[in-house]
Amino acid sequence: MITRLAIAISVSLLLASAIAVFASEHPGPPQQPQLQQLPQTTTSAARTATQTMAVSKTDISGGLKKYIDTSAGKSPDKKFHVRNRGRDLALDLIKIHDDRLSSLGGDKYFACVDMKGIDGKTYDIDFLMALRPKQLSVTQTSVHKINGKPLYNWKEENGVWKRVPVS
Repeated sequence: MITRLAIAISVSLLLASAIAVFASEHPGPPQQPQLQQLPQTTTSAARTATQTMAVSKTDISGGLKKYIDTSAGKSPDKKFHVRNRGRDLALDLIKIHDDRLSSLGGDKYFACVDMKGIDGKTYDIDFLMALRPKQLSVTQTSVHKINGKPLYNWKEENGVWKRVPVS
């Protein structure tokens, strides 16, 4: 009886781990370093020389906050705007999830934030960013969750994170 129970628990833990590998709430490697060194070539006469640019989670978080604040500052209602299912959402930043900031390899990064809509709903917004010379630029923004309910999940396929339908 104890052997059967131990086998059942082991199989359950194995299946739970496998499910977590195949579909994830947010993209990113399992463990991420606090600081990543990225190569950046120079444009000076010594083109073969390489510099390294340090990008920390603090840099990513600060750059994203600046992007959101700048975008909101340019809008007439001082809200951050994103499109979702043909609708324009006017949002205020609640929180950047610093624990979800991820390097996706190379010069690509992921971050998610919580925002409050003028409709009273809470939106989880995913941002994909790329490192450009001396700055991070947002390349994609999408609504991941509305009031905690996911609209999609993330799945890694051959080292590339892709959005997948919620099952």
